[in-house]
Amino acid sequence: MSARTFPAGKRVAITGLGMISPIGDDLETIWNHISTGKSGIRPLENLPTDCLPFKSGAEVKSFTGDIADYGPLDKALQRAIKKNMKVMCREIEMGVAAAQKALIHSQQAESHAPERCGCLFGCDYILTRPEEYVDGMRNCLEQTGTTDIQHWPTLGLPKVGPLWLLKYLPNMPNSHVSIYNDFRGPNNSITMREASMGLAVAEAASIIRRGAADLMIVGATGSRVHPLRITHVTMIDRLASECDPPSRMARPFDRTCDGMVLGEGAGAVILESWEMAQARGATIWGEVIGHGSAMFGPSPDGRDYIRMAVRNSLQSAIRSAPNMPRQWHVHAHGIGIPQADQSEALAIGDVLQGLGTIPVTTAKSYTGNLGAGSAALELACSILALKHNALFPILNLNDPMPAVTWSAAQLGQPSGSAFVHSSFTQQGQASSLVIAAA
Repeated sequence: MSARTFPAGKRVAITGLGMISPIGDDLETIWNHISTGKSGIRPLENLPTDCLPFKSGAEVKSFTGDIADYGPLDKALQRAIKKNMKVMCREIEMGVAAAQKALIHSQQAESHAPERCGCLFGCDYILTRPEEYVDGMRNCLEQTGTTDIQHWPTLGLPKVGPLWLLKYLPNMPNSHVSIYNDFRGPNNSITMREASMGLAVAEAASIIRRGAADLMIVGATGSRVHPLRITHVTMIDRLASECDPPSRMARPFDRTCDGMVLGEGAGAVILESWEMAQARGATIWGEVIGHGSAMFGPSPDGRDYIRMAVRNSLQSAIRSAPNMPRQWHVHAHGIGIPQADQSEALAIGDVLQGLGTIPVTTAKSYTGNLGAGSAALELACSILALKHNALFPILNLNDPMPAVTWSAAQLGQPSGSAFVHSSFTQQGQASSLVIAAA
C-alpha cells in the first residue's frame, strides 16, 4: 500500500454514543450482549408472520416511541418532540432518539455556537406503512364498490392525511435533529443504505478537520421490520431460514449461511474537534483517523464488483490513517448472504495478506441487518471493544466458508488499539472507517 494521509488539520474525537438497538439502548446493555454471546434475534411480535417464510427477526422491543425513550430531556425539548411525533414514522423516531441520547452521553456544552454545530444523518429510503391508505381505500370501496386504482386520485388520495409525506422523507431525521438542537452549521442527509453511516462519519470528520464546524451529530437509522419492506426484500434478496433457536439464523461467513436476518435500529455519535473536546473536559471514546469509499457496479465481464469495492474502500481508509497502530481488528459487514459474504471475505483477505494476524468480527451475527442503522451500532460495539480491550466473536461461525483465509475474533481476545469498519450495499457502494482508541 502506498502512503497517503489526510492533509494537516484538526483531530476528530468521538465524545458521545447513542443507540436504539435490538441488543440494548445503553452501552452497558449492549456490551453485556456481545461479551456474553447473547443474540437480539427473537420471534417477531409487531408484525403478522403467517404469510412470511420466517417468524423471527431483530426488533427493538424496548423502543415504544414514548418520549421517555428519548432520554432525560428538558421540558421544552420534550414538548417540541412530542408535538412533532405526528410527522415522524418509527424509523425517524428511532434516529431522533439515538441522536438525543448521543448528545446527553457527550455532556455537550451548551455554550457551543449554533453556527459551529452541524448534523449528518444516514437513512434508508423509507416506505409508507399500509395503514396510511386505509381511509382512502375505504372511501373508494364505499363510493364505487371497488378499490380500482382509477378512482384513487379523486376518491382515495383526498382521504390521506395532509402531513403523510413528512412522516417518510429520508431527510427528516437530519431536519428534526438539527431543528430541535438549533444546530445551524453544515448539515446533510445521506441515503446509501447500509453504507450511509460510514459515508456520513467520513464527511463529518472532513468538515471538522478543515475547520468548518466544531461539533457534528452523525447518525443513521433504518428498518427491515416493516410490512412493505419485508415484501420488497423477500422478492429481491436472500433471507435467512427460520431456526430453532432463532439466534442461529444469522451465520455470517459460515458455509451454512443462507441469507440475511431482518432487523431495525438507529445510532448516533458526536464528533468534535479534539481541541474543543479536551478544553471542555469531555470523555473521548475514540478518534476518527481514516476513511475511504469506493463504488463498483455489475459489469459484462462478470467481475466480482463487491470484492473490488470493499477491497478498494478498506485500502483507501488504511492508507489515509496516520500512525496506524500495529494491533487492530476489522469489523466486517457480514450480512449473511452467501455470495456477498464470499465477496467480502475475499476482499478482507486481499487487504490483510502479509499483515500478520488481524482478527475479524461482525455485530450482524447478533442483530441481523438493521439497514442504514447497522453501521452505527457496529461502530459502538467496536468502540466498546477498544475500551475493554476485548473482542466479541462472530456468532454461529462454526464452519467458515473457503473464502475465509483470515482469523475470526475469539471471545476476550485483545482488540488492539484501533479498528477498521467495513460496510457496503449489494449495489456496490462501500465505505470504510478507521477508528483509534482515545
